Amino acid sequence: MNIHPLLIELLQFATLLFVAPLFAGWVKMVKCWFQGRSAPSIFQPWRDIRKLLSKDVALAENASWIFRFTPYLVFGVSVMAGGIIPILSMDLPLSATADVIALVALFAIARFFTALAGMDIGTAFGGMGSSREMTIASLAEPAMLMAVFAVSLVAKSTSLSQMALVISQGHSLLRPSLVFALLAFVLIALAETGRVPVDNPATHLELTMIHEAMVLEYSGRHLALVEWAKMMKLFLFVALGIASFFPWGIARHEAMTAVFMAFPVLLLKFGIVGVGLVMIETGLAKMRIFRITEFLGTAFLFATLGMLSYFMLE
Repeated sequence: MNIHPLLIELLQFATLLFVAPLFAGWVKMVKCWFQGRSAPSIFQPWRDIRKLLSKDVALAENASWIFRFTPYLVFGVSVMAGGIIPILSMDLPLSATADVIALVALFAIARFFTALAGMDIGTAFGGMGSSREMTIASLAEPAMLMAVFAVSLVAKSTSLSQMALVISQGHSLLRPSLVFALLAFVLIALAETGRVPVDNPATHLELTMIHEAMVLEYSGRHLALVEWAKMMKLFLFVALGIASFFPWGIARHEAMTAVFMAFPVLLLKFGIVGVGLVMIETGLAKMRIFRITEFLGTAFLFATLGMLSYFMLE
């Protein structure tokens, strides 16, 4: 029995909305285990979101429509991106109209409005965080496009569904181009999601914070949507990496059994990625802000080597 494509999209949206906070809770729990501390429940991010949604919003007197609109836009863009990336199935209705270029554009829109909202109030922290965020974006976005283009050269398409289908049909991960692209993507994902060593999501030290500086003025349901979107962005980058490099287990067709069997495989992959992420954050220290350009330059170099090795060796 086949599932209607629209129902598959709804299942993907539901998976993104409900599993993303659980994945963030899993990462926090494993990190506490590695550091020998008492771990919070895996459902703690859900409790935080529910608590923030029940609180009133405190707005500055000079807050414009941009500041009020940004949380809803960032949340909506994150949900929309979940309909493009093959999370449970490769047969998605949006795969024919949206590809990896559209996905990068969606992330850029969310970042642009977040940076505007950080500067809208006029605080020093907001302007500082926006400046740092756009500096990182100017280096991370080209590197991300180069890394995913290396995979698209193998798949002969920029469609994420087609890329996942081609990689899942053979042993393409052994290609040198994909190895370089994977290394670049890992570095880019750490920067884009604000993880160590680029940023520390658990700190509010004014000299080091990047993303947190832009959202310090948010409260109540606005802060809930921003934090929820941040968790979804981490989930989406992991899902994008899985679909591009490790798509085995994602349903190739609309069969009900294949789609539902993809869910436990997805949870297993995210569990492994969460442990790997904690190992990176536990073993590394946050780098200085001026070293991030070298970090992302290395990612761009790996992505460029991936594309060059495809033309020269394959």
